[in-house]
Amino acid sequence: MAPQAIAPLTDISSWARGSGLEAVLIVLGAVLGGRLISWLGKRVEGSIDEGSEALVRSETAKHRHAVTQVLTYVAILVLWTVAGVLVLDRLGVPVTGLAAPAAALGVALGFGAQRFVADILTGFFVVAERQYGFGDVIRLSLGSGIAPVTGTVEDVTLRVTQIRTADGEVVITPNGAIMQVTNLSRDWARAVIDVPVPSGADVNVVSEELQRIGEQAYEDERLHDLLLDPPSVMGVESLGRDELNIRFVARTLPGKQFEVGRQLRRRIATGLREQGIVLAPTLDAVAPSGHAS
Repeated sequence: MAPQAIAPLTDISSWARGSGLEAVLIVLGAVLGGRLISWLGKRVEGSIDEGSEALVRSETAKHRHAVTQVLTYVAILVLWTVAGVLVLDRLGVPVTGLAAPAAALGVALGFGAQRFVADILTGFFVVAERQYGFGDVIRLSLGSGIAPVTGTVEDVTLRVTQIRTADGEVVITPNGAIMQVTNLSRDWARAVIDVPVPSGADVNVVSEELQRIGEQAYEDERLHDLLLDPPSVMGVESLGRDELNIRFVARTLPGKQFEVGRQLRRRIATGLREQGIVLAPTLDAVAPSGHAS
């Protein structure tokens, strides 16, 4: 049997100058194209931020932000998929012949990739239904036995949602694992404060003082732009043996309920103390709420 002929070096050189060079150029083009898409996405997000309000983003701006992030992610994924197919073709791999094995592999992976598919579908509906967007303050419920997570949305893709908590922690959650979302910054929000006072205190006097504090806070330039209307006294929320709780509520701009709540608690503690009204050991506030249209 005759020995197999060795391909001359000129054949390799010709391939390198032809298909090999094309494969390298395709990869290089994909890298540059991916960076260009990312740059364009950042530019679009920057223009959205410039066109939004200074204090709080509009719902349209939040949605456009989320859509831009998703489109950027999808465009880069499609670009690299096409580049991979073209590179395989230049390397002499029969792409059409891979159709049948790829289909069988897809069916096999389908059973193990159900979570991934659920993440993608959930992410699609999150963006399409405008459930939340970039800059929203949300609370994620991840199922029984897992404590809810509250934070500001920093990134939304078809697969994951990334939020940053008040402690600065970044929480990345697969969209398919989210059982319920509470949007605390849709349209408007509320800072709800339960003021504990001794049971023997005059409720009318305390309510009048709280109303005065709310009117002064609304007239303050630092809080006026954050409040939608003067804070109001809702009345006695609960009764105890030694104390009662009077509920004080303020409507705020989306996402500003935490800052307003801190300022109001400081004013309440100072104002009531000046009137000789002794507060209970703690001044509690119920969880701030958001309003969904």
